[in-house]
Amino acid sequence: MEQKFAPLFTPWKIRDVEIKNRIVMCPMGGTSLFGWFELTGCHFDREAADLFLERARNNVGLIIPGIAPLRDTFWGKWLWQNEKMFDDLRVFMDEIHKTGAKLFIQLTAGMGRSWAITELIAPLHKNKLTRAILKPVIDTSHELASPSAQPSRWAEDIICPEMTVEQIHEIIEAFAKTAKLCMDAGVDGVEVHAVHEGYLLDQFAIAFFNQRTDEYGGSFENRYRFAAEVVRAIKERCGENFPVSLRYSVESKLKGFQKGILPGEDAKELGRDMAESLRAAKYLQDAGYDMLNADNGTYDSWYWAHPPMYMPQNCNLDDVAAIKQVVDIPVVCAGRMEPDAGAAAVAAGRIDGVGVARQFLTDPEWVTKLIDERVEDIKPCICCHAGCFNFSKSKGHANTQDLTDTMGLARCALNPRTMQSKKYQIKPAKTAKRVAVIGGGIGGMEAAIVLSKRGHQVTLYEKSGELGGVFIAAAAPSFKEKDRALIAWYRREITKYPIEVKLNTEVRDIASLGADEVIIATGATAKRIPVPGAEQAIEAVDFLLGRKTVGENVVIVGGGLTGCEIAYELYLQGKKPVIVEMADDLIVTKGVCLANTSFLRDFFEANRVPVYLETGVQEIRQGSVTAKGKDGKTVEIPADSVILSVGYNSAPLAPKGRHVHVIGDAKNVGNLRSVIWGAWDVCMKI
Repeated sequence: MEQKFAPLFTPWKIRDVEIKNRIVMCPMGGTSLFGWFELTGCHFDREAADLFLERARNNVGLIIPGIAPLRDTFWGKWLWQNEKMFDDLRVFMDEIHKTGAKLFIQLTAGMGRSWAITELIAPLHKNKLTRAILKPVIDTSHELASPSAQPSRWAEDIICPEMTVEQIHEIIEAFAKTAKLCMDAGVDGVEVHAVHEGYLLDQFAIAFFNQRTDEYGGSFENRYRFAAEVVRAIKERCGENFPVSLRYSVESKLKGFQKGILPGEDAKELGRDMAESLRAAKYLQDAGYDMLNADNGTYDSWYWAHPPMYMPQNCNLDDVAAIKQVVDIPVVCAGRMEPDAGAAAVAAGRIDGVGVARQFLTDPEWVTKLIDERVEDIKPCICCHAGCFNFSKSKGHANTQDLTDTMGLARCALNPRTMQSKKYQIKPAKTAKRVAVIGGGIGGMEAAIVLSKRGHQVTLYEKSGELGGVFIAAAAPSFKEKDRALIAWYRREITKYPIEVKLNTEVRDIASLGADEVIIATGATAKRIPVPGAEQAIEAVDFLLGRKTVGENVVIVGGGLTGCEIAYELYLQGKKPVIVEMADDLIVTKGVCLANTSFLRDFFEANRVPVYLETGVQEIRQGSVTAKGKDGKTVEIPADSVILSVGYNSAPLAPKGRHVHVIGDAKNVGNLRSVIWGAWDVCMKI
């Protein structure tokens, strides 16, 4: 391996458990070994187990699966009551230990106000009669219980009930009983979830959320009492030498209800600030915790714990390194951690372990590739959250994502096989065919690779002089370095297979290709708006590709994801963007994670970027845009330039037929997840 990565591959200890290297696979919702949000109740999850075994065989040091609720979401059964599940876990731990990896189980007290209520389930929480009828199936008074009565993060009109002392004691006892069963099953340690990210134990710890007047509220000691009693109960049951990690947020980055503090923003911290965090880290260590698995943020500032591409790489490192100075136990840092920065931080003694999460979903072999000096072969995570955590929210709505997605976390937009290995498989084709793929964007390249892996003879046609399609424009902004790396990865990957690539070749007649099967991946075309002066506006793609330049005052018509990213890029360039959007909020599309959208919304508000919601453009003129709001009033907005970002229409070269298959945006305009998964759906059947 390259010498700069060597510090990552040194051993270290958590209590008496030796970890072979410094790379920690951090927990992600949906990867629980005990299942996740399933009507059948918790059980040993073989799909998650196989995911971890593959990563363990690829040289990860410590694995921490995603949260295991101590109490089933449905039916109310406690984990410790399911003995068979722990018998299955014992067999699995033998498999894990053969690889040399170690594994901690993460147990959660709950979500409280952060429980991601979906639009479908929201009415249940509001109707007393329905809640009473369904209580044996799903007890919302338990799922939503918070330190104090307060609005849900996801649905402001739903009030979360105050947790009773009896419930607190039940949870503490459940931590101890479940940890003992984990220990007896050969698990190397447990992680307590969490004084972190604004989950339940964190809500108790943060005075902004905790208004209690009993022994679990008020003073510093009372607010952290719940977390302290949990570790003491585990140690009493399991012994002092059984390692207990704590998922921990250094700072809350909280400036108000549903309002986060951006990187570099000068705002008053209403949650845990650094002064309290230094005290809390030492206090929690003294209570018995053996490791702090740390980053920053709450669900109100979700972009710290789930950093989108707009957040700086290694965004939590300096804050996490600060708490390392006041504790004697190991400290792990997570949050867009890059291997070189992580290795340097370990070598300098700033942290003990490097926490990585989503990259393991995209490329299970990335650690092995790092060791083998094949860094360029690592398929990069682009921080989109489209498969792994696509909980969406806009004004006045709860989590708008489909319930099937809410129940299916920890998948990957770029790697369909992640947590879906039974559905997405590469099997040799029964009959090798000549397949023409028309369109060299991401969908076309993915299709060509899958088809070639299956043994087909593939020719890829691209009318331009380079592969990448419209994603080249999407990857153009300065903060999209991972998107650009993904395009480069695809271009290299294509060369590893016997795929004939024909650039600068526009196909007009598919019958002339002589192919047995044809894949149409010709993408989409930009929509226009029927208003006077629209011809003066610049298409989003033309701006992103640098074909057309803009002045200082730029009006972006369309406040979807692309329009907001353009506005963000313009602001970073020193321009003065203005967004005009017809909906009542920015980025109302399903499938775009709240961590991503809340960053952009908070950024525009904090930096006073004008946003006109529920407003339509009436006319575009030289030097200005006329727009009309919901109230019927018109406004004249100065504009040196106008950029249109109002969506796309599918543009298939040919319609679907017996041997003609349409994929990606040519079929339905979507995102990389729909493009890539859709390519697999078609190509597995040819």
